[in-house]
Amino acid sequence: MESAAVLYEKKGNVAFVTLNRPDVFNAFNDDQSYQLQDALKQANKDEDVRVVVLTGAGKAFCSGQDLKAIAGSKNRSLSESLYKRYNPIIRAMREMPKPIIGRINGVAAGAGASLALACDFIIAVEHASLIEVFVNVGLVPDSGSSYFLPKSISPARAFEMCTMAQKVTALQALEWGLINRVVVAEGLDEEVAKVADFYANAPTLAIGMIKKMLNKATHSDLDTMLQYEAYCQEIAGRSDDYREGVTAFNEKRKPEFKGK
Repeated sequence: MESAAVLYEKKGNVAFVTLNRPDVFNAFNDDQSYQLQDALKQANKDEDVRVVVLTGAGKAFCSGQDLKAIAGSKNRSLSESLYKRYNPIIRAMREMPKPIIGRINGVAAGAGASLALACDFIIAVEHASLIEVFVNVGLVPDSGSSYFLPKSISPARAFEMCTMAQKVTALQALEWGLINRVVVAEGLDEEVAKVADFYANAPTLAIGMIKKMLNKATHSDLDTMLQYEAYCQEIAGRSDDYREGVTAFNEKRKPEFKGK
């Protein structure tokens, strides 16, 4: 990429996407939001990429919108900003048929918290935190927070987070079920590598369909999901990974999935 607001690096079957504005705690300006969209498209199109790691440079994951960057804007449409900048990011993350690991290395605030919650598997350093700061400037949660929070925690806690803008520590987030892992700073990269390696060698086609099924289940009834399970299982049952999995089971060895 021409600019360095977002870094993209591929190591084997893993794509590392890094928000790179550490001087402002990776707060979003226009360039960073569009570059993140491009990075997600690149990871999605690359058939060799089987898992994505999303993180921030420096001491923070993402502090949300860079308010200084828009301070001089007059009559700026916030809805237009969401339609063009943030919503495509969240949709791309949830629709990508590959797991996205959130490497939460520090604060995730506002749209940054939404970005973290849009990941499929979240690993946070123990000093990290999630903060829904929108109300502090008279705004409402966006970028998916109003969707993710009440589905992950109780409505009462979601209301408290959104209306009081209280910091939720990584340990609290783990206890509430918002994230998957909390590790010491020195162990963050090791844990991320462990989980990334697992998914890089998993049956990617099945993982992608599982992600779609779980997304669909949040707004579907049982009959709908039973039908959709049958549809997805038919596809999975015709995959090379399925044949390899059965063969490996019968041969009493570890399967070597290719993601197809």
